[in-house]
Amino acid sequence: MGANQTFSIASIPADGVGKEVVAAGRRVLDTLAENSNGKFAFDWTEFPWGSEYYARTGQMMDPKGLEALKDFDAIYFGAVGWENVPDHVSLWGLRLNITQNFDQWANIRPVKFLPGVQSPLRKADNTELDWIVVRENSEGEYAGLGGRNLSGRGPGNEVALQTALFTEKGCERIMRFAFDLARTRTVKKVSSVTKSNAQQYGMVLWDEVFNRVALDYPDVQTESVLVDAMSAKFILKPEDLSVVVASNLNADILSDLGSALAGSLGLAASANLNPERRFPSMFEPVHGSAPDIAGQGISNPIGAIASAALMLDHFGLRGEARQVEAAIEAATGSGHLTRDVGGNATTEDVTEAIIKALTLTPAAV
Repeated sequence: MGANQTFSIASIPADGVGKEVVAAGRRVLDTLAENSNGKFAFDWTEFPWGSEYYARTGQMMDPKGLEALKDFDAIYFGAVGWENVPDHVSLWGLRLNITQNFDQWANIRPVKFLPGVQSPLRKADNTELDWIVVRENSEGEYAGLGGRNLSGRGPGNEVALQTALFTEKGCERIMRFAFDLARTRTVKKVSSVTKSNAQQYGMVLWDEVFNRVALDYPDVQTESVLVDAMSAKFILKPEDLSVVVASNLNADILSDLGSALAGSLGLAASANLNPERRFPSMFEPVHGSAPDIAGQGISNPIGAIASAALMLDHFGLRGEARQVEAAIEAATGSGHLTRDVGGNATTEDVTEAIIKALTLTPAAV
């Protein structure tokens, strides 16, 4: 990356608290840029898509939206979902429409235990815990294959088929991504999550590909764990975890469990990556639109701001990404906590605390 580079970012706040947390994340990123001495800048374009757009148009996004997004350097996403749109319509109409069509096949969700945030996990009080869930993001249980039929037979006779898709290519590329990530970490270990005792086709293929790929990474420890046993391991032996790789559904559930153990889904960051960079990648918190607190100014912005740090990593601004993460830790450590993590700070309070910490913490080299 050269000096004086401007990154073009498509902002899609979408629904509910998404609007509040995306605004907070943009403020943090713009503060970084302002203090970079011209090293980089961000050029924002906001798109009004989401459930309000659906109420006006009958669609979650513009039919030409993908064409409009494809040339951006990244997408910064808020949250999707509201009572006026069925959840499967809102999800497939916007978020999954982007991730599927832009082949954002690698989803990473770090599990971070922050100072000042009480975890429901007693072990977190005196044990160093830090792991990343790597989610296959393009196929598996969310491939969208299947259908409904036979409704003509009358009530109670309809049939629905939901087909999980596992391909050797899809399994191998997410596993190599996980192994490469593990090589960058202090604990070089990949835990594969499966359910091959019951799902004897797709998950057995997953296991076979994992065993084959592991041969190319003799320096990385491995284990294969059934998803039910891994759910228990997240609680009983989380210190054994470093990189956890799993299929679309299993990783989705496990990553939410990890964030809950860290204290709140409001802390959870994620990146939907197209590693080949043929398309822009998308960065988003995972907490949802939270209609019960939307508009009250009390949502937790940390998941969105930590997602912005993942975006900085994607841009090659690794020192600045660590700077944002350190500022988040400084804010929570000094007691700036929203209600979901036991405090009474507002979204604005936490954002201001993070921005203040940014100005006191130089970027790592």
